[in-house]
Amino acid sequence: MDHPDNVLIRPATSTDVDGITNCVNAAYAHYVHRMGNLPGPLLDDYKGAVSERQTFVAIKRRDGVGVLVLVRLQDAMLLENVAVHPSAQERGLGGKLMALAEQESRKQGYSDIQLYTHVKMTENIAMYLKMGWTETSRRSVDGFDRVHMSKALTPTTI
Repeated sequence: MDHPDNVLIRPATSTDVDGITNCVNAAYAHYVHRMGNLPGPLLDDYKGAVSERQTFVAIKRRDGVGVLVLVRLQDAMLLENVAVHPSAQERGLGGKLMALAEQESRKQGYSDIQLYTHVKMTENIAMYLKMGWTETSRRSVDGFDRVHMSKALTPTTI
């Protein structure tokens, strides 16, 4: 079994866009039937994400197997997307990407990180709650029924 330490996580560049898109498409494909439409991340422009947002890519054997997209808001960092290719799931990579999101948020002076997910992505909601996130609201935005969550970031000590 592969270990997440065999994966390089680095800032994404324009050369990573196809790999990021393929990773996201594979990671979210199983939600299409459940939701009855395309999940938001399948509609996103990853060329734009790489150039306009803080986007990280996880690379294993030259393939994009994970992606993290962060957006700076005024009062909090928004974790816009975290995705792990099915071939790399259940190996700790998602946890590493989530930890990186928190680390980057702290480094940039944020004390709070936020995310949203679709109400039908129940396993993600359960995972986030287990990781210490708190549900803050449920609302429909742009036709998507979303669960909004936040997590207070404690300062790290050196």
